[in-house]
Amino acid sequence: MIKALFQRVLTRKSGVRREASGAKLGIRPEHMSRNAVHVCERLQHAGFEAYIVGGAVRDALLGVAPKDFDVATNASPEDVKHEFRRAFIIGRRFRLVHVMFGDETIEVSTFRSNTVKAVEGTKGGGEVQSDHTGRITSDNVYGTQAEDAARRDFTINALYYDPTHDIVVDYLDGLKDIEKRTLRVIGKAETRYREDPVRMLRAIRLAVKLNCSIAPTTAKPIQEHAALIKNVPPARLFDEVQKLLLSGHANATLAALRKHGLAEGLLPLLDLIYQQPGGQKFIELALDNTDRRVRENKPVSPAFLFASLLWHEVVKRWGEIEAAGENRIPALMRAMEEVIDGQRETITLPQRFAGITREIWMMQPRFEQRTSKAALRVVEQTRFRAAYDFLLLRAAAGEIDQELADWWTNFIESDPEIRQELINQRQRASARHAGVGGAGAGGEPGGRRRRSRGGRGRGQGDGDSSGESSSERGERQERPASDGPSGG
Repeated sequence: MIKALFQRVLTRKSGVRREASGAKLGIRPEHMSRNAVHVCERLQHAGFEAYIVGGAVRDALLGVAPKDFDVATNASPEDVKHEFRRAFIIGRRFRLVHVMFGDETIEVSTFRSNTVKAVEGTKGGGEVQSDHTGRITSDNVYGTQAEDAARRDFTINALYYDPTHDIVVDYLDGLKDIEKRTLRVIGKAETRYREDPVRMLRAIRLAVKLNCSIAPTTAKPIQEHAALIKNVPPARLFDEVQKLLLSGHANATLAALRKHGLAEGLLPLLDLIYQQPGGQKFIELALDNTDRRVRENKPVSPAFLFASLLWHEVVKRWGEIEAAGENRIPALMRAMEEVIDGQRETITLPQRFAGITREIWMMQPRFEQRTSKAALRVVEQTRFRAAYDFLLLRAAAGEIDQELADWWTNFIESDPEIRQELINQRQRASARHAGVGGAGAGGEPGGRRRRSRGGRGRGQGDGDSSGESSSERGERQERPASDGPSGG
């Protein structure tokens, strides 16, 4: 029945307003946020048009539970703010209203015009501004719903749902593309990518996430215009990369980015990392475990992800600096700063994340110090849990000896008496092997590293990616992470 309804709706001419019953298309009231419905009802009661729009409608039609809800209306930002007590106008590039309901935020946008310049007297006034590459830097010219649909990125995101009357509104054959699971950019792809290069990243992310094919006219220009990513402000690019990595399909998404020539613009080190021995395995392990945590609704830290993505370049520079005569720890510190500073040219890693990333890296050589005082001091460090999960990841990738990771797993899950015995055993072993390689942790750049024999070692799981400190975890310091190396 739903398929038959799709067919009836889709045989009509494109570019005109088409309406279909939400219930008959498979949308259920429980799919929609009560707060988003309330925003629509309140604005409609005040005499405005209001619809749930974009990803929430798309996901509901595809049978995926929507998570974020946006509303589009012909009310101005000031009109919207007037209707709600906890409403805040945000943004300069695009003025939006955030309506707050406890922990949930409903983002409300005003219908935007698809004209290049504002017509005098148009609601909202002003002009559409762009830079020399064609990227739109300001767009607060308001228009009709049909114009707003034409300004959206993909046809499947240009569907409007009126929860009051249970109507889905389609201007651009979005329902047809929903049925075919095809991602198609609205308008001429080259122009739309110049207006906002981030659309290329969204195309990749949505295609992987929704298991959609990308229409040839949408896919082909991506590689040709990949260099436009460099025009996106680094802070905004960081937000988009977070979405890519936390989509639940990070490995597949990165593979698609590389296929379409976008990876270099995002993470210039990525291709180099994949060429290094063990580099690809290291990243794939980190992202596989991150994907699983996302699917299980467990917390994930962007700091841990970036620590994983940039680690092999840090190790490379660390070895080079140390070989030039610098002491080991100062060499590591210098390597970290060089790599983070180099990445800022494309993606700005916020200081709150960069600081955690540095702590994770700095603690790696400290895991090799397994004397009584040193081991206890390591466990007491704020970012011990994140650094320990990173150690497990290194062992799982074969970068360091599995024995080191197993020792720390035993140490943190044991009582004080057994901890001391583990330290004593380690000291006796070090004494026996004095002058023949020491602890054999394999942590020094350029040093020999015995690869793991495979299999699932103790403590090898998939990490705790919440980014919480060990002091925030309390008793969890006394046992290994049950979810292995993907944390932070």
